Amino acid sequence: MADLRRTAAFAAALYRRRLDWAYHGYVRRDPVALLHLRAGRENPYAVYDGMRAAGPLAPTRLGNWVTTSHRVCSAVLRDRRFGVNATELTVPVPDDEFDMSFLDRDPPDHTRLRRLAQPAFSPRQMAGYRPRIEARVDELLDRAGADFDLVSAYAAPLPIAVITDLLGVPDADADRFTRYGAVIGSALEGIHSLRHAARLKAANDELRELFESLFALRRREPADDVISRIVAAEGDQIQPAEMLPMCSLLLVAGFETTVNLIGNAVHALLAHPAQWADLCADPAGLAAAAIEETLRWDPPVQRTARCAQEDVELEGRTVARGKFVVTLLGAANRDPEVWPDPDRFDIHRPQTVEHLAFSSGIHYCVGAPLARLEATIALQRLAERLPGLRRNGPLRRRASSVIRGPLHLPVQAPARARADHGLTA
Repeated sequence: MADLRRTAAFAAALYRRRLDWAYHGYVRRDPVALLHLRAGRENPYAVYDGMRAAGPLAPTRLGNWVTTSHRVCSAVLRDRRFGVNATELTVPVPDDEFDMSFLDRDPPDHTRLRRLAQPAFSPRQMAGYRPRIEARVDELLDRAGADFDLVSAYAAPLPIAVITDLLGVPDADADRFTRYGAVIGSALEGIHSLRHAARLKAANDELRELFESLFALRRREPADDVISRIVAAEGDQIQPAEMLPMCSLLLVAGFETTVNLIGNAVHALLAHPAQWADLCADPAGLAAAAIEETLRWDPPVQRTARCAQEDVELEGRTVARGKFVVTLLGAANRDPEVWPDPDRFDIHRPQTVEHLAFSSGIHYCVGAPLARLEATIALQRLAERLPGLRRNGPLRRRASSVIRGPLHLPVQAPARARADHGLTA
């Protein structure tokens, strides 16, 4: 009976929140609420443009603050007077703690745990991964037909193969891990329904079983992988209860950012044929620039938040202790005070200002070097081998206002273009 009451209370809270967003978004035209609704998910940039009129720092109806300014976002993300406390931004899962390891922690725990993960993404490790990424990309393109879904056939299998290799997961099932990454990643902005909560719990349970068996294996047989390093640090740098959340975070971070970055890049380029033609004319020279422009123009992570650990004076306002500043990364990356003609997608744009697609400060994305490397190689090889690539159906987006990217992106590679590059029709 107690479990039933908790489930009923949880469901009631979920649906109250959805009704609240609908009322304040559609009726009161509250921009923060609009971002959670279909129109805001489809085109958040139009909402951001309307929010700029309120100034660089604006109050929200719930007593927090929101900013579209690159300058303010950067300052907040770097300021140690602000911390993270993501649990207050979501509805908890009943009888299950949603723990995202050092993503949810402030120093000193954040520092301790991040230091353990950092070596996996060093320049030396990235150099070692390049040949494996290139081989995997070519394998995926060899298997692609004339018509294929860019996400399920290309953008998703690549990062899953790489991150499971990095973790040391033997014989990883790409479809299974894609589902894990998508389910856990979709919960970063909160649980949407009881069904969503059940899928999340099931994914967490399956991952717990998998990783615990791998922990036991690597205690007996260490290898050159992340799980072996985590096991070796058990009881010193990391406690047993922290091991599963760290592995889950690395899985999600290794999947969500990269799959959506590749999807957003290809979508943007095919929507701008002249830009795609320029890339195909110089894939090696322009692939990295195209990825950086995608990160600025349509980043996979649209926002994050920081909680004031003390009263902070910001832009002439007082952000009281315990109040959040929602940093709209997608808006900051199109700030007209920083970039000329910011809504224009241009892979030739000079990279003179640091975008905030990977956040900033101590929580700067630990996997950014790997995401950049995978996405650049994926885009370069796509342009080299399939220059005639084009859209072949409607794009379907993820139902998320935090993680932005295509769920399905049907494409077609004309037979002539494929044959010209040594591929079968």
